Amino acid sequence: MIPFGEWLPDQSDLGSVGTTVAKNVIPAARGYRPFLGLANLSAATDSHLRGFFGSIDSGGTVHLFAGNATKLLKLNNSTAALTDVKSGAYTLASDDQWKFVQFGNSVYAASGLSNLLQKYTIGSSSTFADVSGSPKAKHLAVIRDFVVTANNNTSSTNNPFRVQWSQINDADTWTTGTNQADFQDIPDAGKITGLVGGEYGTVLLERGIVRMQYVGTPLIFTFDAVETGHGCQYPNSVSATSPQQIFYLADDGFFMFNGQRSIPIGAEKVDTFFFDDLSPNHINRLSCAIDPVNQVVLWSYVSRESISGEPDKIIMYNYAVNRWSLAEIGHEFIGTIVSPNFTLEALDNISSSLDALGTSLDSRFFRGGQSAFAASSSSKIASFTGDALAATLETAEFEPAKLKKSLVKSVTPYVTSKDVAPTLTVQVGSRSRQIDTVSFTASANLNTDNFVPVRSNGRYHRVRVNASGGTWRYALGVDVETASLGRR
Repeated sequence: MIPFGEWLPDQSDLGSVGTTVAKNVIPAARGYRPFLGLANLSAATDSHLRGFFGSIDSGGTVHLFAGNATKLLKLNNSTAALTDVKSGAYTLASDDQWKFVQFGNSVYAASGLSNLLQKYTIGSSSTFADVSGSPKAKHLAVIRDFVVTANNNTSSTNNPFRVQWSQINDADTWTTGTNQADFQDIPDAGKITGLVGGEYGTVLLERGIVRMQYVGTPLIFTFDAVETGHGCQYPNSVSATSPQQIFYLADDGFFMFNGQRSIPIGAEKVDTFFFDDLSPNHINRLSCAIDPVNQVVLWSYVSRESISGEPDKIIMYNYAVNRWSLAEIGHEFIGTIVSPNFTLEALDNISSSLDALGTSLDSRFFRGGQSAFAASSSSKIASFTGDALAATLETAEFEPAKLKKSLVKSVTPYVTSKDVAPTLTVQVGSRSRQIDTVSFTASANLNTDNFVPVRSNGRYHRVRVNASGGTWRYALGVDVETASLGRR
């Protein structure tokens, strides 16, 4: 069997141990699993969303918040409507996104250098309200007993190198010098591009990474450079599962920071492909999210193929098995949510029928309180829990008879199904010289003996398998029957 190995678009097609195409699939240990399409969770709002956040109160009810360029919104679990819960119109720059944290029973939100921090107390608030005296900030996190901001605006002055934190155990008070509230400028590593909280903080800058450690009075926090000369140049590319696993994009590719150093995860694999495919005119539309269910970090972007200027591709990295893949699907923004506690009435407002809902009612997603990968699509919240997208996998190029032409006679794809078998088609691409264009056969279907009869001759071959419909579970690889044709 020729396995569907690791997707390695940056390597030569010939002799690669990987796979040349892995579209609309999730990378797994020994192959690929299907990538699911979008299923709507809400009614539409007036523009695409730029942030999601879910919290669960003491009674187990999920409160799902979102924000766009001018509003903060809350999902009504009974009607699926996104209700405006703003304290006034907001102004977000084109590259700003909403960042949310929960501190105690309150949700705080930051959206860039034009708006004060916003606060919503679960159980008592009906709208978000300004946090008086707080900085305006691009980044937000909870570090120990503090709400912390970074890349700030205070007193109408932009401070792109500044980290500022609230009073201890009081996120509503920001008076510097009182009850441990203070700030720290980091002047020698460029702008702050990311902030990750936890027991300690991790500050990502354009040319460095700094650890922010609580030590108490009088210093409050120490700031120690963990990495110098290399950092994150793309502010909307940062996601983390923990302070020991932070993912980001630099000018030289994708990296994972483990708390001590940055490890390249895309070098000689996908970095060159990504930067060649990324539209330089729409870098501001980049977004990043963690899919905790599939153990995947994903980056959404606008490719050079996008006609609308909207994000059309998602490159993803399975951090459990160190493999990549690609999805092609139109959307606006990606993020991680907590699945809401929907009523049947709410489901009626999302879809006209259960069959058209897109997500099975048996899915654990509908239990509520489940972390899930989501997107803004048509200005709605949508989860990636729909039907499997049409997928394509293509083997590396192989030479069955060394220095000779050969004839491919049949292909047996190994794709397992769950309930309804997908429609599988096979194409064989062949060429006689490496400088020649690869010529593919027409798509051919499986016969009753579970193989695809096909004829293609050349010196070099590759096999493309397309899967659509059904409920396939795992794609492993292909068996290929060939015959030598000699040197001429």
